[in-house]
Amino acid sequence: MKAITLKDVESIATIDLPEPSFVSNSDAIVRVSVAGLCGSDLHPFFGRETGFDANTVMGHEMVGEVVEVGSGVANFFVGDRVFIPFSSNCGSCFYCQNELPSRCEVGQLFGWVENGVGLQGCQSQFVRVPFADATMMKVPQNVSDESALLLGDNFSTGFYCAQMAECGPGKTHVVIGCGTVGQLCCVAAKSMGAEIVVAIDPLESRRKQAEALGVRAVGLERAESEIRSLTDGRGADCVMELVGLPDAQSLAYRLIRPGGNMAVIGCHCSPNFQFGPAAAYDKNLTYRTGRCPARHFMDELTPRVAKGEFDLAGFVTHEFSVDESVRAYEVFSKRLDGCGKAVVRFDS
Repeated sequence: MKAITLKDVESIATIDLPEPSFVSNSDAIVRVSVAGLCGSDLHPFFGRETGFDANTVMGHEMVGEVVEVGSGVANFFVGDRVFIPFSSNCGSCFYCQNELPSRCEVGQLFGWVENGVGLQGCQSQFVRVPFADATMMKVPQNVSDESALLLGDNFSTGFYCAQMAECGPGKTHVVIGCGTVGQLCCVAAKSMGAEIVVAIDPLESRRKQAEALGVRAVGLERAESEIRSLTDGRGADCVMELVGLPDAQSLAYRLIRPGGNMAVIGCHCSPNFQFGPAAAYDKNLTYRTGRCPARHFMDELTPRVAKGEFDLAGFVTHEFSVDESVRAYEVFSKRLDGCGKAVVRFDS
């Protein structure tokens, strides 16, 4: 099969690999129709996260068709159209039973193999899905591939961030980072009743995309003055940081009012905070962060997308074939041509 792999830092290749096979009778094999490129893929791509084995198959977002199920799989059959969260989950451990499947005791991230141990990713013609009954979800007939793909990670993550920030009416909201997850966080915040949402991003193209969602958008140079002006100098009630870099965390702290809620969904690789416990204490700060329990939110959000409450398909801006993997990562990583969400099609 064809698969997109990381050879080295900033070195992507499409190579031929054997098709996956069962490791457990709870596995399913899925023929991938479309796979997403995510900002989290760029951490190993740029070398910000280390330990990643060379030639690991990339990616943790996909929609596809079941082609084989293990004898222990009860809820899925060959031919089912399915999508997944970014990690496998057993469905029965303490964390899976308490709405935190992203911390499953035996779960694995798709697309992370270290020292030969881990789970290959989804940017390939076929993928093995462990714990298929608990991990996969069927795609409703009227939900597009693109919408299902976003439900498995980006929209669930954006929604989780807005929920952690306690968005709602009568508050001032800030979203730092207007990539796809940031834009979908704006959508989520507005669905929770947020009336004032200010999106912050250095890229004009992303600010325009955010403005099209009905929110204000400003560059970094205007961020602090804009928020002070809107809040009589207090700072924002809810700040959502979706970048994962030290400067973004520092900005979030400067923008939050005393007693405010800061939600951080950007995947930070630094071991250090940009503000200390004394600074947090002095602001009565509530700080929430962590890996999104995407499989939990898929159950909540998929019916709402199927009913037309959210239109997600338009957030995909670029589509590539599997043989265009080098170009796909170049466009996505460098944000060329107004790239927002990029996907790779395997069924074309």
